[in-house]
Amino acid sequence: MNDKVGIWIDHKKAVVVSASGDRVTATTLESDVGPHARYSGPQDAGGEKQYEERHGQHLDRYYDEVISQLGQPEALLIFGPGEAKLQLKERLSRSKALAERIV
Repeated sequence: MNDKVGIWIDHKKAVVVSASGDRVTATTLESDVGPHARYSGPQDAGGEKQYEERHGQHLDRYYDEVISQLGQPEALLIFGPGEAKLQLKERLSRSKALAERIV
């Protein structure tokens, strides 16, 4: 319970570093989320909505995998470029136990 966890995250990978006493571990998780390019298919067939939903589902699975690596840390720091860190923080805020630990 006295682990301190830092996460560096973007949409391609996450590096989860856990420190407890004199032990430090690091885990790298690769994402299967491809680049979020602009949809270029037909606009009237609902393809763009399906594309966005699929992209969101890939991100959900990725964030779930990252969250599964956290355990119950004493403190949680989130770093990284872009939107991924904010999206992960928003996902973590759904869990009261983890939301209270975000520094």
